[in-house]
Amino acid sequence: MKKALLAAALMSAGVIAHAQSSVTLYGRLDAGLEYQTGLQNGAGGSTSRWRAESGDWGTSLWGMKGTEDIGGGNKVLFKLEGSFNTMNGGGPGAGSLWNRWATIGLSNDSYGTFSMGRMLYISNGVWDFDPFGQSNWSSASLVRGRNWPQSSNNFAYQSPKWNGFDFYGQYALSNATSWNGNNANGQGREAGLQITYTNPLFQVRGMYDEIRDPANGQLNGTVAAGGNAANTGAFNYSREYTAAVNVFLGQFKIQGAYQAIRTSGISAQVPGVPSTLDHEWGGITWQATPAAAAIAAVYHVNGNNGAGNATIYTIGGTYNLSKRTLLDIQIATVRNSKNANFSLNANQPGAGNIENPVAGHSQSGVYAGIQHSF
Repeated sequence: MKKALLAAALMSAGVIAHAQSSVTLYGRLDAGLEYQTGLQNGAGGSTSRWRAESGDWGTSLWGMKGTEDIGGGNKVLFKLEGSFNTMNGGGPGAGSLWNRWATIGLSNDSYGTFSMGRMLYISNGVWDFDPFGQSNWSSASLVRGRNWPQSSNNFAYQSPKWNGFDFYGQYALSNATSWNGNNANGQGREAGLQITYTNPLFQVRGMYDEIRDPANGQLNGTVAAGGNAANTGAFNYSREYTAAVNVFLGQFKIQGAYQAIRTSGISAQVPGVPSTLDHEWGGITWQATPAAAAIAAVYHVNGNNGAGNATIYTIGGTYNLSKRTLLDIQIATVRNSKNANFSLNANQPGAGNIENPVAGHSQSGVYAGIQHSF
């Protein structure tokens, strides 16, 4: 009898332990067909291209996450996530298995969540306010990818919600002998703060972040040693200030944001390389039916020091075939001022980059694809 009771108790303990822990495997596959004009042909003119593309609407990724309830409203949690190319199976990027997320942390119902490791950088917080959700042709394009990087050596805190407010912060170490960074092969110190207020009618968010040069820890937008001046400027090592808003009006969602990107301590500026950028956008999403949505948006950037300005005009939409699968389409064009060569994609500004249009020229494109989440 005692043996039977002991066996039952052990079985019950196993069930309780299992109920307190969970591991979830998840992912997303995105693929489609893209047509783009205004690419450089290598001879001072323009050409066009058809290509099969992965990740135009959203990064293809896979990962796992889990929690362990340790009692008293406390949990241990982890997240591992890597990107890949659906079209050729390649990846993940950055030469690491978990290039997007590799974190472990603690969570408390009353005090919030603390995590450490590699994670998407805080500047990705504009995703919630971008009508096209940081697709390939949207809020990252005109700042050359400045607002969608990943960050290593990171410590992050996410607060609970208090009367509609919540707070998020990140601090990433350089891991160099200089606190801000002195290792060109590493990462400069990075940090950011974000505060959000949400109610049923609208949501507002303010953000500040900085990304420092790993070679010298500066925010002067220049590569300290052996750098290519064409790949420098406010797009790389700088401070970013963001104000963003969502307005919820039944079937319609109106979104807008302004970003000021600033460098400091520049001793000699290269003509055409901006030390400041002003970036703004606005758009609207119409949820016409539970399955179908139409989207329209305008993105604009202006750079100083002769860098010029550019505007992206874009429309698109999605149709949900099921809860996990959608079809997507986007049509876009970017119009450049005389000195600017901004692309629809988040390319670096080098004049020799054939993915960019010839300075002063436009670039247009359309893509259609399918996305499945699991």
